[in-house]
Amino acid sequence: MQSPPWLPSLIWTDYRLALLFTVICPLALLIWALVEKSEAVQHLLFIYWRVASLIAIAIYLMIGAVPVGFFAAWFARILIPISLWFWVDLNEEITELPQKRLGLAVRAWRWGISAYCLVSAIALAPALRCAFLPSKAMVDQSFCRIWLDAPWLFREFFNAGMKPYTLGLLAALALGVYVVYLAYFVFFRLGKQGRSAAGL
Repeated sequence: MQSPPWLPSLIWTDYRLALLFTVICPLALLIWALVEKSEAVQHLLFIYWRVASLIAIAIYLMIGAVPVGFFAAWFARILIPISLWFWVDLNEEITELPQKRLGLAVRAWRWGISAYCLVSAIALAPALRCAFLPSKAMVDQSFCRIWLDAPWLFREFFNAGMKPYTLGLLAALALGVYVVYLAYFVFFRLGKQGRSAAGL
């Protein structure tokens, strides 16, 4: 299947927005919250980073040309907004933050990243077909291959000394740990604590 000519530009835009909304902004907010000693914002962001680690896992899966990386990348965009809005106690604390710069920045970022994740999940949905192909067939298809360009460029800058297969294997192990922890939380902890973030 041939990819449309506008697709590479769309994919690179998505990766740039992901860098802004999922890495740069929350990292800056976390540092800011630590300086301001805002426990509610710190708590929200610690939960966020645990959930958003699935994006990093997905990138390394795609570096190793592991097809499930496509599904992991898509599912991360579903989990992130849920992790930011699900907790009743944190929602109340964030709402009650003073109308100062940190409070406004956190609220703006929550809405911004939620909108980004929704649009990105819709844009990524057609690529989910790549998750059901063998690795070689996935790489050989131009439509699937083009989604791997950014992760492969990332490896050249930050992990050039490691083989893609090794990085993909480590990412697969990390995905296994992530799934086990998520299943434990959903089936055991969630029923006990409900929508309270206390203890997380």
